[in-house]
Amino acid sequence: MKEKLKLGLALCGSYCTYEKLFAAAEKLRADYELFPIMSETAAATDSRFGTAAEHIERLEALCGRAVIKSIREAEPLGPKLQLDALIIAPCTGNTLAKLAHGITDSAVTMAAKAHLRNGRPLVIAFSTNDGLSGSAENIGRLLNRRHVYFVPFGQDDPENKPRSLQADFSLLGETAAAAIRGEQLQPILK
Repeated sequence: MKEKLKLGLALCGSYCTYEKLFAAAEKLRADYELFPIMSETAAATDSRFGTAAEHIERLEALCGRAVIKSIREAEPLGPKLQLDALIIAPCTGNTLAKLAHGITDSAVTMAAKAHLRNGRPLVIAFSTNDGLSGSAENIGRLLNRRHVYFVPFGQDDPENKPRSLQADFSLLGETAAAAIRGEQLQPILK
């Protein structure tokens, strides 16, 4: 039996996308050994989309291991536990900015830093209400960064949120597989 590739699955806020993420993760676990990571904020915030405890429980059941929820726990992902790829989904505009500017202040940004130092692919599936305004510059910065790949994205609600962008979470698996091959899944804009 072929050994499964190791895939980090890091969650930030944007709780409204968690159902899409969990559906995609169900499919991912058939091909990958999943390592769950949550930002400290995501791991502690209850929202109208569920409690933090419910999300953690669901993620741990899906991945079969405890969620990494601190900088200290995430740091070994580079030197000790080498993942084949790391997906940040959903990646908020706040985390996009931190990644674009090298800020490491959460479990997710530490996981990304630790992972990228090994030259391994980082896959970003963002969900941000200011993708066509405040976050646009950071998206551009990361599009040009080596070893960073984007899940194809588009406007999620142009009528009510004209500057909002969201990744197509159904393409997480295809994007991860392409990133592991060193390719950006196309088209990036849907």
